[in-house]
Amino acid sequence: MPAFVALLRAVNLGPHNQIAMADLRRVAEGCGLTRARTLLQSGNLLFDAKAKSSAGLEKVLEATLAKDLQLKTPVVVRSAREWHEAIDANPFPKEAKTDPSHLVLMPAKAEIAAAAVAALTAAIVGRERVKLAGQHVYLFYPDGIGRSKLTSSLIEKKLGVVGTARNWNTVQKIAAAFEP
Repeated sequence: MPAFVALLRAVNLGPHNQIAMADLRRVAEGCGLTRARTLLQSGNLLFDAKAKSSAGLEKVLEATLAKDLQLKTPVVVRSAREWHEAIDANPFPKEAKTDPSHLVLMPAKAEIAAAAVAALTAAIVGRERVKLAGQHVYLFYPDGIGRSKLTSSLIEKKLGVVGTARNWNTVQKIAAAFEP
């Protein structure tokens, strides 16, 4: 069966959208997903599923999370193959090696227009850099993420799509977790 990762957006950040990883695994199993396991406490769910589309899995997980746990948050799903392709497409290989905590991968729920990336790039007021590859946005924050004006709300507003971000260290941990 193909392996997938589901990335929940904005969970376990402060008092809102709290979810225990055991509950997330239980929801996955209730959806018929197998070998459900979590990574870190930030809403990373790895699982196997019969050949379903990533978009279909997103809808099932979002609906079940809302129904069973009253958790309404976007979920982005990628197959193991898609995840590894996103890693291979990284336009910031030097930064991935030298400063992985400031390199971010944002998988989006839909295709992103090149014009939207240009609009986002024009809105950057600091030294941040943005590149696009398919449904993945790569963001590099050389001066740190916490004080940057390049926020998730600005990114989504300019791009016109919903996504969720993981720093490169987490991206690599997810890739390693796909291995049996």
